[in-house]
Amino acid sequence: MVDRTVHILSAGTALPGQPVDTEALAGRFGMDRLWVQWVDTFIGTRTRYLALDLETGEPRESLADLATAAAGTALARARVSAEDIDLVVLGTATPDTLMPATVNVVADRLRIDGIPTFQLQSGCSGAVQTFDLATALLSTGRYRTALVLGGDVIAKHYDVTTDLRTLPPEELVNYVLFGDGAGAAVLSTEHRPASPRIRSVLTRLAGLDRAPGQVLQWYGLADRDSARAPAQEDYKAIEERVPELADEVARELLDDLGWEHDDVDWLLPPQLSVTMTERITERLDFPKAQEITCVGETGNNGNALLFFQLERLLDRIVAPSRAIAVAIESSKWIRSGLALELDGGV
Repeated sequence: MVDRTVHILSAGTALPGQPVDTEALAGRFGMDRLWVQWVDTFIGTRTRYLALDLETGEPRESLADLATAAAGTALARARVSAEDIDLVVLGTATPDTLMPATVNVVADRLRIDGIPTFQLQSGCSGAVQTFDLATALLSTGRYRTALVLGGDVIAKHYDVTTDLRTLPPEELVNYVLFGDGAGAAVLSTEHRPASPRIRSVLTRLAGLDRAPGQVLQWYGLADRDSARAPAQEDYKAIEERVPELADEVARELLDDLGWEHDDVDWLLPPQLSVTMTERITERLDFPKAQEITCVGETGNNGNALLFFQLERLLDRIVAPSRAIAVAIESSKWIRSGLALELDGGV
């Protein structure tokens, strides 16, 4: 029987510009020290990276820019050339344009052509969905090596002239939660030492009869002057539902593989904010697992987050090890996750 197990050969990430701390945001938007303390206490995110000039509001880097840089790093670390890639999948909630698809712009820049490319429109679960699709296609034997990408540029929804004191909570929170970034990973059916294999991938829509927890708008010429907020976040609903959905993901992955909580060595939890990550990790209760979290430094950069966690995991994991990653999309409530294993002696 042909072994078509899929391995993660490498990961790479990219961030725009320099970190922007909460004090810098407060200074730009005229917020006081009490507001900074509120962010520190209830959100916990210390810095984020923005693909625009905070002073002028001018865009600096696109999603394609960041994804191309992350892909270059991942390819180099995997010792794989662009010619070796026979499948590309990108997950994002914020493509640069509706057409052409950002995945194809990135492929063009990497000199990749003549292969299938896919772009998945999704929130934070889109990163896991890229693994789900790529793993399924690699397992058919038609393809050998895939490049999966995830990222978001949310700062394009910023209005740097806004008086944050006038915004309702569902809009204000977006200015402190989110950042921009992109990530990439190389997946392959090629067996290599120290490359974790993907044991299970889970993506489940869980939004039946549930109102969206987050909404991002598209504007065209007909409604570009609309009074609708470009981004809204129902943070209370997210606080309530994400820990529950994350727990469901973890339990389903464990049941699928016959693992116990004590069998997991690494936990890559959802990364909405520092405070939410702490709450979710406590609920998941993996007593022996080392946690990999980065949201305090990167901000919530959506579909890039899983790749930042994987990049750190691949630097640290040793055999034998088992890892669980969980991502929850709050827009229409998608729960998703990965289970990885690096066998002893591999």
